[in-house]
Parts: sequence; C-alpha cells; structure tokens
Amino acid sequence: MLEEIRIQSLGVIDSSSLELGPGLTVITGETGAGKTMIVTALGLLLGGRSDSGAVRTGARSARVEGVVATSTLPHFATAVEEAGGEVEDGRVVLARNVSAEGRSRAYVGGASVPVATLGRLTEPLVAVHGQSDQHRLLQPRAQRDALDRFGGDDTAKLTAAYADLFARLAAAERELADVVEHARDRAREADLLRFGLDEVEQVSPEPGEDAALAAEETRLGFADTLRMAAEQAREALSSEDGSPDALATVTAARTALDGVREHDTEAGELADRLAEISYLLSDAAADVASYASRIDTDPARLAAVSERRAALTALTRKYGESIDEVLAWAETSARRLLELDGTDERIEQLRAEQEQLRVDLAAAAAALSEARQASAAELAEAVTAELRLLAMPHARVSIEVRQHEVDAPAAPVPGGPLRVGKRWLRYAPSGIDEVEFLLAANVGSEPRPLGKGASGGELSRVMLALEVALAGTSPVPTFVFDEVDAGVGGTSAVEIGRRLARLAQDAQVLVVTHLPQVAAYADRHVVVRKSQDGSVTSSGLTVLDHEQRVSELSRMLAGMTESDTALAHARELLEVAAPVRALG
Repeated sequence: MLEEIRIQSLGVIDSSSLELGPGLTVITGETGAGKTMIVTALGLLLGGRSDSGAVRTGARSARVEGVVATSTLPHFATAVEEAGGEVEDGRVVLARNVSAEGRSRAYVGGASVPVATLGRLTEPLVAVHGQSDQHRLLQPRAQRDALDRFGGDDTAKLTAAYADLFARLAAAERELADVVEHARDRAREADLLRFGLDEVEQVSPEPGEDAALAAEETRLGFADTLRMAAEQAREALSSEDGSPDALATVTAARTALDGVREHDTEAGELADRLAEISYLLSDAAADVASYASRIDTDPARLAAVSERRAALTALTRKYGESIDEVLAWAETSARRLLELDGTDERIEQLRAEQEQLRVDLAAAAAALSEARQASAAELAEAVTAELRLLAMPHARVSIEVRQHEVDAPAAPVPGGPLRVGKRWLRYAPSGIDEVEFLLAANVGSEPRPLGKGASGGELSRVMLALEVALAGTSPVPTFVFDEVDAGVGGTSAVEIGRRLARLAQDAQVLVVTHLPQVAAYADRHVVVRKSQDGSVTSSGLTVLDHEQRVSELSRMLAGMTESDTALAHARELLEVAAPVRALG
C-alpha cells in the first residue's frame, strides 16, 4: 500500500507531500489546479515515460517519491532486495527524477535502477485507470487472469491441474523428440561402447595389475645385476672366505668393551648395544643371502610379462590412464550401454505417456474451459448491472471465451494441436481459451473490444464496474481513477461514489474527481489549491478536516463556499455517504 507521495517541481506543483492510507481518497480542486499531476506523478513512479515539459518552469528537475508499506507485499520486498534496494522498517522508498533536459533516473530502496526495472517492480502495486492510460484490464492476459480469479477456488484448482499436466506433457514430448532425433547417434555410441567393452573383456585386466607387472618386468630385466649386488652385500656383511666384514668388526668391538664391563657400567651398556647390532647384522646377512638365492633369470617369464603389459597398455591408451581407470570406464559404459540398448523401449514408453497425457490434458482443458464459460456469463452480467448504475443504462458487457480450431495433424508432433472432443485446438500453458471482454455501449450496437467500444469516460466507468465486480479477487493493492465520473451527474454520480467506496473496502483507492457526490464517499479528502505569485503559479496538497470538506463540497456544488443552501446540501451528502464509506 502507498503510504505517502512527495512531489517537487512537477507541473504546477512546487513542493507538496500527500500522506495516504487505506480506504478511499479523493482529490479535488479548481480546474487547472494540478489534480492530474498526482496521476502523472504516480505514472512516473510506475516507470512511465518521462516528459521534460512536465518539469516546473525555472526548475532544473522534477522529483517524485513514493513510500510503499511492504507488510502485506512479501514478494515485492524480495524483488526490491534482489534489485539491490533496501527495505527499512517494512517500507520501501521509490523515486524518479526527470531533468529539464529530459534525462530520467529511477531509484528503488536507495539503489539506482533502470526505469524498466522500476516499472517491473511497481507494476503489480498500482492499477491506473485514466482516459489516456494503458489499462491493465485491456490486456488479453489480464482479462483471462481476471476471469479465472472471478471463478474462485474451483477455477484455481482446475487451472493448477491443467498447468501440471501441461508441464508433464511438455517434458515428455521434449524427451521423446530428443530420443528420436538422436536415435542414430545413440546407435553409433552403443556400437563404440560395445566394441570397447569387448576389448576390455578379452584382456580381462585385474585391479592394479599394470603396476604389479611393471615392477615384475623391471625385476626380471635386471636379475643378474640384482643378484650380483645382493652377493656383494652379503659378503660385506658376513664373509665366507674370512675377509673382513661388518659382523666380525662389530663382534670385535663388543668383545673389547665387554672385557672392561666390570670397571664401568657405561662400557657395559655400549657392549650390550653392540651385541644387538651384531644380532641385526647376522639377520640382515641371512636375509640378503636368501634374497640372492631367489633371483633367477627367467627369459620366458620376462617375455610373458612384457606381452601382458603391451595388452594392458593398449587399453590404457584408449580408456584410462591406468587399469583401475579402465575398469571404472568399463563399469560406467556397461550401464550406459544398457540405457542405449533400451532406446526403442524408451521411445515406446514415451509415446504411450504422451498419448495418455494428451488425453488427460484435453479433459483438463475442457473442464477449465467450461468453468470459464460459466464464470464469463456471471461476470458479464455483474459488470453490466454495475454499468446501469453508472450512467450507462444501455451498455452491455459480454465476455467471449473462444478456442482456435486447426486441421487435424497427420501424426502427433510435440507442441502440436490438442484433440478436445471432436475438435483439434491450439493450446498454451494457460489452456485452450482466448478470453476477450467486449462492450456494446448503446442499444443496437455490436459488442466490440473494450479499447475500441467506448469513449474515455465510458471506458473508465467500465473499468470501475469491472474492478467492483472483481473486488476481493484482485492482487493489486492500489487503484487510481482519473476523472472516472466524466460526463456523469446526479444519481449516477452518487452510484459511482458508492461503487468506489465498495471497492475501497478491499483495496486502497485514489480518485481524481469533479463531482461532490463522489467526493462525499471518501475516507480522506485532499484538495489541490492554486496560488499565484506574479507570473508563477504553484499548487499545494491539503488534507481536509470535516468542516473544510463541507466548504469544499459547497464550492463543488455551487461554486461558492459561503452559500447556506450549498453548505446544507454538502452536509447532507456527507451524512448520506457516511454509512457506506469503506472505513465507516
């Protein structure tokens, strides 16, 4: 909900701020005082096109700010933060600057954003109905959404069921198209995998076999060198021909220290350590001798190992850096081959799924279309009844729910038409229906689309009638009507006031009006007053108290603020309207 609007140097408004609240707010004032500047300011906050001509004469730029309460708008608050703006104390400040040279800047929550981003963020917040505006409910999608909201929970359930089936069908058809389109590629892939798996199976490698064989091949290739080194090591440790060796040297050292053990305990400890070393040297000499005896030259085994390594290397060149990676590739490829070999079965499954989903989707589409037809008749009747009370007694609104029929396809194709009953129809994520609101403004005239079948004033009243009929179902929290009462007076003006008050029970409503009968139903009355200083005219916004309202209504009734008759009539209007006001 909009809590405040601040305007500076826009048109005839020098600097003004307007605090808003729930219910119905009317804006009145003399002709040319600048009432429409309020709507212009809102248009700028909604991302509308800027006009340097709207900048006040002598000012360098115009600025409009709006404060939006986000307590009931969590999605808006999230969108603001995603755009880089800040939400402070549950409020967001929107701003728009327009320079006298035509440059425009937009801000959301303190962050500078493109004007298009400002428009995207604020579009769900305010619906403006003015004689020169692009009306929300003139858009086909908005008309369909409005009709669905009017249908209530039953239509919402049908819409959700249809949307779910539509998404499932789209996914199945995408997968089917992909599988069929790439069937040849999948067959080639399967052949390559099968050939590779056959190669691996013929070799039948074991985990870690390549590393083990590499070590064995090195050992066999250097058998003589290894044996010679082992024999030299054994001789150095424990000589068989009496040559000096490590064991004899350590034994002599131990004997020398052992002989003086009784004279010093430390010498004894060293002798014991040398004894341990001699035992270790003896064991090492035995191990080296055993190692040397096991080393044999085996040319046949060396040839077999080399041949096996060549077979394994052929696999690692194609399928992995090591045999372990080759085995992992084989495991993954075997699973993939099972999947590829099931392509024909998968195609049949998808085709059966596609056929069943199309049947289910057609049934859901028919049910949704039937619900829309019923809602269309009720909504059209409700809007027509409202128009009779809004000085359009001969107007008739009708809502056309139609389908686009096409020729039957030769074969089912992804995204192709849907068979509903005996007809082949185009379908979309929203259903098979195209919804259009039509208006016959006069007796005998043919119904025409809303944007073509009414004048500006009539269209504003049609929009009011629609919004009243849709009250409580619209997601838009704020409505703005600019001179919705153009060309209306008397009892019809009273009814317009009543309808606005009724709409204000479910939403925040701002109305620019010339009629006291409408202004009397407001919960908050704002007057735009014009002052003149030399050649410069400025306007300010003032929220009226009760007595000030009486005076303003008197002016609107008779052009005089001191007429006893007009003042009495003004008080009467306020008394009659009091029980109907949105806020009581």
